[in-house]
Formats: sequence, C-alpha cells, structure tokens
Amino acid sequence: MAATTPLQAANARMTNFRWTICILLFLATTVNYMDRQVLSLTWKEFISPEFHWTDNDYGTITAIFSIVYAVANLLAGRFIDWMGTKKGYLWAIGVWSAGACLHAACGWATEHAVNLHDAHELLNATGDVALMIATVSVYFFIAARTILALGEAGNFPAAIKVTAEYFPKRDRAYATAIFNAGSAVGALIAPFSIGPLAKYFQSIGVGNGWEMAFIVIGALGFVWMGFWVFLYKKPANSPFVNQAELAYIEQDNDTPDETPKQKAVEEDSEERSIPFLQVFKYPQTWAVFFGKFLTDGVWWFFLFWTPAYISDVFKLSTSSGEGMWMIFVLYAITMLSIYGGKLPAIFIDSAARRGVKVDPYAARMKAMFIFALFPLLALAAQPLSAYSQWWPIIIIGIAGAAHQSWSANIYSVVGDMFPKSTIATIIGIGGMAGGIGSFLINKGSGMLFDYAEQVQMSFMSFTGKPAGYFIVFCICGVAYLVGWIIMKLLVPRYKKIEYKG
Repeated sequence: MAATTPLQAANARMTNFRWTICILLFLATTVNYMDRQVLSLTWKEFISPEFHWTDNDYGTITAIFSIVYAVANLLAGRFIDWMGTKKGYLWAIGVWSAGACLHAACGWATEHAVNLHDAHELLNATGDVALMIATVSVYFFIAARTILALGEAGNFPAAIKVTAEYFPKRDRAYATAIFNAGSAVGALIAPFSIGPLAKYFQSIGVGNGWEMAFIVIGALGFVWMGFWVFLYKKPANSPFVNQAELAYIEQDNDTPDETPKQKAVEEDSEERSIPFLQVFKYPQTWAVFFGKFLTDGVWWFFLFWTPAYISDVFKLSTSSGEGMWMIFVLYAITMLSIYGGKLPAIFIDSAARRGVKVDPYAARMKAMFIFALFPLLALAAQPLSAYSQWWPIIIIGIAGAAHQSWSANIYSVVGDMFPKSTIATIIGIGGMAGGIGSFLINKGSGMLFDYAEQVQMSFMSFTGKPAGYFIVFCICGVAYLVGWIIMKLLVPRYKKIEYKG
C-alpha cells in the first residue's frame, strides 16, 4: 500500500490551531495600535493646553517616533531572526508596553524640570515659562515615544515570521490581512476608550486624566504576554497541532513538480540566513523598500492627524459623541481590508479552474494594483468637505482599507520570495523604509499646518489649515500608484531567492 503523503493527510480531520495563533497576532497588533493612538486622541484636548504645544511640536514628536521606529525596524527584523519568534515577540511587546506606560510620567517630569507643582500651574503659565514648558515636555514625550517605537518595531517582523511558520503560501496574505486588521480594530476601539478614560480620571482628580489612559492601555500588552508564553510553539512542536494540520501548513514543502535537487536547494536556502548587507543586492529587497517608503507614511498620517483634522476643520473634539463616531466609522470602513488579503487567492483559484497556473506574486501584484487605485479618492476628500464633514471621513476610511489590503500583500510578497530565515530581516528593512516616509510626512505636515495658519496660505480655493490638509491628501492619493509602478519595474515577475552562501 502506498504511503500517505502530507497533502493526503491534510484532507483528514485536522486541528485549526493556526487560527488561534493568528488571533494572538491580531490581538498584539490591536494593542500595538491602541498604544499609538493614545497620544493622537488626547493631545489636542488634554495635553496641548497643559504643555502649550503647537502643531509643529506634535509633528516633531510623531516624526521622531517614526524615524526611531524606522531605524529600530532595521534592527528588529534581524533581532527576531536571531532571537526566534517566541522570545523576540515577548521582548518587543514588553518594551513597547513599558514605553506606553512611561508617557504618564511626562507631566510629573515636566513639573519638576520647570519647578512647578501641578497641571494647573502648567496650564496657566505664559510667555517664556510657557515656551519652556512646551520645549521640556516635548523632550520627555520624545523619550517615552522612543521606547515605544523600539518595542513596536518588533511587532510586524515577528508577526510575519510567525505567519510564514504557521500558514502555507496560499493562505498567508489572508492570515496577514486578519492580523493586520488589528491596526484598524485598535484604532476603532480607541476613540470609545481613550477619550472617555481620560475624561473619567480627570473628573475624579487623577492627574489631568490623560496619564491613566496611557497606563491602562499600555498594561494590556503585559496581559497578552501571558497568553503568548503559554500558547506559542513552532507547529512541529506544538501539542495543539495534529499531523493533518502540520501537513497542511507544510504543503509547500511537498510540491510534486520539484525535483529532489530543487527541493534540496530550497530546504538549504531556508536554513541559510542571508547576511545583512547581502540582501541589498536583490531587487526584491528594493521593491519592498520603495513599496513601504511611499505608502506607510500615508497610513501613519491618517492615524496621527485625523483626530486633529476633525478638530481643526470641523471644530469637534474626538471625545465628543460626534467626534468619536467619526473616528469609529472611519476605521470601521478600513475593516474591509480583511477581504483584500483574500483577493490573490481568489485570482489563483479562478485561474486554476480555467486550467491556468498563476504564481502568488503575479496574483498579489494584480491585487495591489487594484488597491492602489482607491486612494486616488483622497484627491476629492477636502473639496467634498464643503458638502458634508462625513465625506472626508468615508474617503479616508476607504483609503485606509486600501492601505491595509496593500500592506497585507506586500508583507506576503516577502514570504513568497525570501527564505524563512531572512523574512523578519526584510520586513524590518521595509518597516525602516516606511518609518522614514512617515517621518517626512508627519514632520512636514506639522510645519505645513502651522505655516498655513500663520500666513493664511491658499490652495485650490481653500485657505489656512484646510489648504494644508488638501495638499497632504493629494500626496497621499497618488503614493500607492507610484509605489506599484516602482515595484513592478524592479521585480516584473516572480523569482524566489535561493541563497547558497
């Protein structure tokens, strides 16, 4: 009797523990983005009056976070590959949770540095004292954001590496889209939790309220660490994964069309980690670099500046009922991105029914081209605000969904073409590129908005800050199409890297 192949075993009743791991990745990403959102949802209403910040001050803080995140991504990917996913992920979320909680000490540190006694005295300061408070507090927040960035840089390299361990290639974009949706869910939950938390603690006299919002949200990461320690092992060693599920996970290792020599080369390349400087010799690396550099800043701009946009243009605080609902609707729309990760598999299955073989890279690039078209709607966001404040929110939500779909697929491209031993490194390089792009757009936006307000700058019939937002929306709208073209030029067709050392 012929032996049962791994793919035949996969057809037997199997466990589905890989989806439990996917849920853990989703929860980690949710906490990751909630920690980022605490500042953006509290600075205009709670923090800025206390510390006398301008848009440029806030832009500086978010920009420094972005550049530290960029550099840390470069190191985090290598760190995760070296440390392994279990320990590496624990270190990452432990550091960023500590950094999130440390934001709460910035007010206390500022009071002592400028020799004032409480938030009331900070709030009522004027002149040179107010300027000193703004400057000192910005430095303290930058320090806390730096620790947050160092830890958060490990999230995506670790999560993508886990996805490559627990899912076959055909399912990776979908699994990535699910855990990547945690960024939208985190932003979705944030307005209904962070603002009310700050208001509640402010009402009972615990600081100025915003401090406890950082502590409560930051502590969630420590809870997640307990689940990770208990549940995570590599599939082959996990007591929750049976043989049928393991065979399904490892189905790419049993490709009938490969010769034994090809399999041996592929297995060897999976074991050999490509030296760091060597990876920059491959056009695939630069495709990921530019795909992330041109587009990640768009998402981060929406994440960090949409609450300020609602406040500046529509005069609504994000802790008000309508303000909270606007943020909620925006990120509810981005949840459509879950289906974006499924689109390449649909293309592959559709072609297979016609007897045509489509490689994953071609399917992903086709899907990414479609996603690159939706952000073009951002060109109309500011003009349509004249008719309803909901139009820009809906359009930003659609652009956000397109970004998350794009992001899920670009992450999966890495898993398609690079050895597993190098995946986290390449994700780290992509994260670095995205961080640089985010630094430029966040710092540039803060400077632009202050300038636009001071000189009452005009652009396309808009004046002041609305004109500034219109300019940035235009940049965001075209970024994905430019990114797709560059990626296609660098890597026209699928080519797996086989590193022989």
